[in-house]
Amino acid sequence: MPVINFNVDGKPVSVDADSNEELLWVLRDRLGIHSVKYGCGVGLDGVCTALVNGNAVRTCITPVGAVAGKSVTTVAGLSDGTNLHPVQQAWVDNDVAQCGYCQAGQIMQAVALLNKNPHPTDADIDKAMAGNLCRCGTYFRIRTAIKQVAAGKYGGGQVPATANTVYSAK
Repeated sequence: MPVINFNVDGKPVSVDADSNEELLWVLRDRLGIHSVKYGCGVGLDGVCTALVNGNAVRTCITPVGAVAGKSVTTVAGLSDGTNLHPVQQAWVDNDVAQCGYCQAGQIMQAVALLNKNPHPTDADIDKAMAGNLCRCGTYFRIRTAIKQVAAGKYGGGQVPATANTVYSAK
């Protein structure tokens, strides 16, 4: 098997893996990064979303060979361990999560959207987030959180973590 080199959450990693192995299982089973969740396994629900070079990808259908030499960011990599990313803080402040299972993927999709379109309309948000399913139906709160970040409520930089923080860098 080839050794595949890439970065995860800002740290270089080398993995001895079949280049066709799904990135999801490399992250979870080989690297111990459990913030990336398994949902449907076919890229339809968005639960497994991470960023590759800033673009949202479904890790359950992305072969690890496709990320060789690239940068992968998980929801754990958005926070520096003390400060939350603005999208994460907006999620906390708006009580977006109910069961929370889909939220890492939702957050990563929202970050990708805001990286490409810092001032999305409701239609832009709906289109970008359409592939991320929330069984609890928190879509209104998701849109509200995204709109608050886009409006500059969180300043665009890292914000201090609160006592309600549910996402950590570990």
